[in-house]
Amino acid sequence: MNTVSNVLIVGGGIGGLCAAIALRRKGIAVELVELKTEWTVYGVGIIQQSNVVREMHRLGLLDAYLDAAYAFEDVAIYTTDGQPLARIPGQRLAGPDYPANVGISRRALHKVLSETAIELGTQVRLGTSVESFEQDASGVDVLFSDGSQGRYGLVVGADGLFSKVRGLLFGDKYRPRFTGQSVWRHNFKRVAQIDHLANYQGPSGNAGLVPLADDLMYLFTTSHEPGNPWMDPAGLAEGLRQRLAGFGGGVGELREQITDSAEVVYKPLEAVFVDEPWYRGRVLLIGDAAHATTPHLGQGAGMAIEDAVVLAEELTAGGSLAEQLQRFMDRRFERCKFIAEKSLLAGEKEMQRDPAFDRIGLVKQMLEVTARPI
Repeated sequence: MNTVSNVLIVGGGIGGLCAAIALRRKGIAVELVELKTEWTVYGVGIIQQSNVVREMHRLGLLDAYLDAAYAFEDVAIYTTDGQPLARIPGQRLAGPDYPANVGISRRALHKVLSETAIELGTQVRLGTSVESFEQDASGVDVLFSDGSQGRYGLVVGADGLFSKVRGLLFGDKYRPRFTGQSVWRHNFKRVAQIDHLANYQGPSGNAGLVPLADDLMYLFTTSHEPGNPWMDPAGLAEGLRQRLAGFGGGVGELREQITDSAEVVYKPLEAVFVDEPWYRGRVLLIGDAAHATTPHLGQGAGMAIEDAVVLAEELTAGGSLAEQLQRFMDRRFERCKFIAEKSLLAGEKEMQRDPAFDRIGLVKQMLEVTARPI
């Protein structure tokens, strides 16, 4: 018999939905609350690298979305003018029948995750979050923002960078900080040569092109934005073109196609890392609520997905809840800290325009670390 029979998940993003799926597949009752009244997702696309593909396969999700995704094998690094610097072959960690990497639109991924979670029996309530909770040795009494109440064996805070659950656990001790950079994204019709993750780097900045479907890819670039200035939504197209001014080759050709500010997704980069156990009693943080970092290594969502898989495994592996949560921390803390710190390092080196920084070496190191079993 499982130590925990019912779990409340706060937050209906990638981490929360994957946790719901993983727990339901283990037979644990799950209720999920999401603050948004309309369960939509922002943004353009997401990269799921080899380790993430492996865990999505273990969650039984790969087949459901591969038709809506773009499978690719390699990561290539180029100069800002498009001259090749390195090509890093992918690893088929999910098995020979599955790709090394996947690019997928966030909407398509959300559709698969939300529909699967509900099909498996997750009870979902939108427009609701946690107001407060009190816990004792056998459970957590939760008061919700709509005035309702419930009691659960475990509460999982998967409510992102500005986590309400984190605040209830730790107060103001862990607050997101602006890193000095922002990320810009824009969708384009895929061109034939972008059949892999293409990263462009140099003194002029860092940008990338990611295939999402046969007819779709997205461009991203990071920029140094001292003071985190407010950006006029009407000027985002011009702002993105300006920040791509130093790029030639394929990125330079795409730059002049950016004319509609409504098609540009702009986001200041903020980070937070809970540098102690992510749980107190029967309340646990996962994903960005515990370890939000920047997208420089493309592993933010991947770490949340891994959290979900490990949590379900440990909750059904025997021992007391305290022992289970400590085993979860033993498997997750250093791995997530590595990704968080190295992602921030890459951003800092970009802002410093450090010519000695070995980005290729860092990518190779990340791929080697994340290929290890969790």
